[in-house]
Amino acid sequence: MTPLTLTVQGAARIELEPERALVRFTIGADGPERAPVVAAVTASLTAVGAMLGDRHDAETGPVLAWSADQVSVTSQRPWTNDGSQAPLVHRASATGRATLTADPAAVADLVDALAAHDTVTIDTLEWSLTDARLAAARAEARTLAVGDALGAAQVLAAAVGRSEVMAVALADPGMLDGSTPGPRPMPRVEKAMAMAMDSGGAGFSLRPQPIVIEVAVDARFSA
Repeated sequence: MTPLTLTVQGAARIELEPERALVRFTIGADGPERAPVVAAVTASLTAVGAMLGDRHDAETGPVLAWSADQVSVTSQRPWTNDGSQAPLVHRASATGRATLTADPAAVADLVDALAAHDTVTIDTLEWSLTDARLAAARAEARTLAVGDALGAAQVLAAAVGRSEVMAVALADPGMLDGSTPGPRPMPRVEKAMAMAMDSGGAGFSLRPQPIVIEVAVDARFSA
């Protein structure tokens, strides 16, 4: 019997609960005088640093790590609607980030504490996995994708009366035929980002969404 070649693609999707939360924030103020805006941002940066330090524990959290840049100052004369330049405006700012355990209550508490400062803006909140869990999940997704490809090949083989299939080649999408693609495709990871004011206006309602990992694999079988 002439061997039958089957070329299929398998896919897998895994959803996992987040393990980490990353909060990025900016401390900023502007005004006509340089010294007051620098003082305001410096004072806020000191207060925020103390607050994060009180919550910091590299092993148990809630703040696992945090950092903040030094205060920087820019000055410019904004243009007005009539084409003239307004008086000089000075802006002082510093950016920071904090990595937390994925405890919604602890994250909400930190976001509230940061937002209590008039000079602080919450830029993003991102939920993610630890590196070890992400690597394990990617490996699991690849295994499931290969199993999905095998199942598809077995269905095709059975449809034409073949009972056994044997893997001949496995590859990331686009690499099966020996082509030379661009950068090697990686499993797709969707990091959840969610931050919204609750309906009552009291604090933040933080809704961590599952982390989604999607993997596809091209496969060739002989039946």
